[in-house]
Amino acid sequence: MYALKMSGVSFVYEGAEGHALDDISVSIDEGEFVTVLGANGAGKTTLAMLSNGLIPHAIKGTLEGSVKVFGYDISKHTVAQLSTLVGMVFQEPESQLFCMSVEEEVAFGPENLAIPRDELFKRVEWALDLVGLKGLNERSPATLSGGQKQRLAIAAALAMRPKMLVLDEPAYALDPVGRIELYALLRSLTEKHGMAVLLMDRDSENILEFSDKVVLMNSGRILTVAPPSEILRDIRNFRAIRVPPPQIFEIASLLNSRLTGVDFSFTTLDEAEAELLSRVPSLPRRGDTR
Repeated sequence: MYALKMSGVSFVYEGAEGHALDDISVSIDEGEFVTVLGANGAGKTTLAMLSNGLIPHAIKGTLEGSVKVFGYDISKHTVAQLSTLVGMVFQEPESQLFCMSVEEEVAFGPENLAIPRDELFKRVEWALDLVGLKGLNERSPATLSGGQKQRLAIAAALAMRPKMLVLDEPAYALDPVGRIELYALLRSLTEKHGMAVLLMDRDSENILEFSDKVVLMNSGRILTVAPPSEILRDIRNFRAIRVPPPQIFEIASLLNSRLTGVDFSFTTLDEAEAELLSRVPSLPRRGDTR
């Protein structure tokens, strides 16, 4: 079963003239990590809100096509019903944090589903441990760092025990180290817990190495759906969606354009090291005493 399947989906916001999404067809398997890359205005947020029923139930407009989440048609099921299947995390964690303590924040969703007290406590502890916030139960969310707030928002979504997590540019305000830690956490959800992850992003620098599949979007349309290795074969993919490519990939492309008779294909620093050493064996390694 697909975690998410969109077929021929188009959407126009109420009062708007142009399409936010135009004839979108894409699918996500259970346990798959999929990243949607695109600049502002590409349609990423609209796609995210379709995946949990916010569109069309809470946000009005004209929707065409079919959207199914684990086989359920979003147009026939409420946001509350879909919340047990799909957890949503927004770009600004403050927009979804409103309780007085970390524990209350994580417990809020399942508590509203009348989950028994013992099970509720287990869910809170499990979610906080999973995101690295164990022991901060009594802290006020307002005292947390930006990265911790984002992890708390993820924990609150995980406490609902969803089968898919959808995140709309969650790393936007994080530093490079915080971004990598967040992506690694999301990757662990797919590998250890079989959860599907749908991530909206406009930064290609680190995310490609964690993704199973990448969707390139521009102006409400999907341009390409492919594994990261295929996306990285052609720098024009990034120009088409107005997103800078990973720096190491850009270096490889620049070397290929300036040097004759070479075809560098590295996309990570480790690959760059291995390829350069294979071409120039005499290059010294760090710590080499020669």
